Amino acid sequence: MKVEILPALTDNYMYLIIDEETKQAAIVDPVQPQKVLDAARKHGVKLTTVLTTHHHWDHAGGNEKLVKMAPGLQVYGGDSRVGALTQRVSHLMSFQVGSLNVKCLATPCHTSGHICYFVTKPNSSETPAVFTGDTLFVAGCGKFFEGTPDEMYRALIDILGRLPPETKVYCGHEYTINNLKFARHVEPNNAAIQQKLSWAKAKYDSGEPTIPSTIGEEFTYNPFMRVRETAVQQHARERDPIRTMGAIRKEKDAFRVPKD
Repeated sequence: MKVEILPALTDNYMYLIIDEETKQAAIVDPVQPQKVLDAARKHGVKLTTVLTTHHHWDHAGGNEKLVKMAPGLQVYGGDSRVGALTQRVSHLMSFQVGSLNVKCLATPCHTSGHICYFVTKPNSSETPAVFTGDTLFVAGCGKFFEGTPDEMYRALIDILGRLPPETKVYCGHEYTINNLKFARHVEPNNAAIQQKLSWAKAKYDSGEPTIPSTIGEEFTYNPFMRVRETAVQQHARERDPIRTMGAIRKEKDAFRVPKD
């Protein structure tokens, strides 16, 4: 499995997932269709599948145009609001892209129909990948537009958090530096946050993405995946992980990001 990161709009990411065995490919959230087709052509692959994480315009807004430009695509999503949808999916449903296995993980909260896609190559030692849209970001999570702290807890801890720790996380936006500045505010003594922030600033300054992280890494510096940790609960003045989730999300929604 090869993943080509395709930056889009101002801070979005699209991902071309290539099955090197069959030269078939899927695209995650193709908001800029021409860029997607150019990348598929460059790699000499046949685009068969669209994986839509959620219905928001900056993720699903290119679907209608892409299917006109490349007829016959299968368009997967978990929400009837997704444009050009051919297959509505639900939790734990799975399908193939070439020899790759794609498992759908329902993570409602940012939107009620949000799906993350867990991609593996069966019977191989290849590292799995998960495409998390606006549910899980590097060191952050999406706003709770259509859901509750309880739902985000389930998404991050019970569903994504139980994937193998080495799973690579490919998220929907380049929000890493600002997320880590909030993480530092929540846990000023966490060395993993300081190190990741220095690393992310260097990557950003050289024009490179800060993607992917791993599930295991996220548990070391992402406050929303650390809501069971005493330091995060003390910051939130809560003792319950779900109440902590709600408190820090509310705080982040109003957080003024420092310059440094």
